[in-house]
Amino acid sequence: MYTKNFVNPCPDWATALLNGFSQVLLLRNPFCGLCCLLALLLTAPNLVGGALLGALAGLLTAQRRGYERADRQAGLYSYNGVLIGILIAALLPWSAIVPPLIIAAGGLSSILTHQWRKRGGKLLVAYTAPFVLLGWGTLLMTEPMPALFTEANPLYALLRGVGQIFLLDNPLAGLLIVIGMLVANPYAALWALLGSAIGGGVALLAGEAQAAWMGLYGFNAALAALAFSRQGERFWVTLLAIALALLLQPLFNQMPIAGLTAPFVTACWLMHVGSHLLQLSQRRNVDRLHS
Repeated sequence: MYTKNFVNPCPDWATALLNGFSQVLLLRNPFCGLCCLLALLLTAPNLVGGALLGALAGLLTAQRRGYERADRQAGLYSYNGVLIGILIAALLPWSAIVPPLIIAAGGLSSILTHQWRKRGGKLLVAYTAPFVLLGWGTLLMTEPMPALFTEANPLYALLRGVGQIFLLDNPLAGLLIVIGMLVANPYAALWALLGSAIGGGVALLAGEAQAAWMGLYGFNAALAALAFSRQGERFWVTLLAIALALLLQPLFNQMPIAGLTAPFVTACWLMHVGSHLLQLSQRRNVDRLHS
């Protein structure tokens, strides 16, 4: 029910905020969210304020606009705010204008998420699309970050592929996030690691060694794996989602700005549309057999 009254606050704000962090990984688990927050705190403390401010702005906006209480509590209106808050904090030096900018972006991400959930249906799921759109706008207004040289270490690259979901390139961050995922959903966590590994391997085969060691080909593949790695799901479906995300990444790499999580979002949309078209085709065939 959509109302404009400031009613029905979340019963537990801390849980709602932590769920917002875990929902970046398509999981709902406060401990997982806490591990993600610790990953930021221990490896990039300068980004913690942006992440929390973005999450809080998204949650408050959802509450002010009367979005479903259960969805707010689940973190569904906070996770895009987490990501845009991290991105803005990473790109801009802290000044008087940065907190209001993060609050505005976090609030707008909540509104975009709500509209996407209303109009996108089961085919064009919101995922991190609001973050991508707001992130592209942010990147267009800021200077690109300089590329860093990273040592060749397959284990570190595997963990960076997970950490880069939160724009973190420290292996410790990836390890903490993996621990959180293992507690929340061990099956999904293993698929996320497999997606990161496949992404890194593809980058190496394509001659993108530095991108591989930085985990830049791992995070979209890991997210695609998380989106389709539900218990009982056929394994080839998850592998196809990973493959699509990796096939799309070079296309988004041609953009003048970073593609962020656009390859993951687009791959998921293609998977949903393809599944829908396949089901329609099967129904038509069944109807023909019975006619």
